Amino acid sequence: MTGDPSSASGLALDAALHNPTRLAVAAFLSACAEAEFAVVRDHCQVSDSVLSKAASALEAAGYVEISKGHVGKRPRTWLALTAAGQEAMARHVAALQEIVAAARNAASTRAQQAGPPPHLP
Repeated sequence: MTGDPSSASGLALDAALHNPTRLAVAAFLSACAEAEFAVVRDHCQVSDSVLSKAASALEAAGYVEISKGHVGKRPRTWLALTAAGQEAMARHVAALQEIVAAARNAASTRAQQAGPPPHLP
């Protein structure tokens, strides 16, 4: 939904972050410099293949950097949110907050227009 306004202010949800797994991965990575693949997988409660697909999609969008290395003789994969990913996450969260604020405003306006509830005898 990138480019579609989510409100009158023009904020837009990011299609690359719209998927729940990709959103969870980006949210988790937004709070750390980098995280090992297994840690992200366990936190997001997904399989290796689901996380791999989500990470690859985020990498293709330029939001995640994937690096590989070894700890001792064991291969490891680390994920890190890029600067573009941090910015996209902030914009996506702002768009979600704007949607919530608009809904609250609409509910408040409707309640004010309806007036007090009728008095029951």
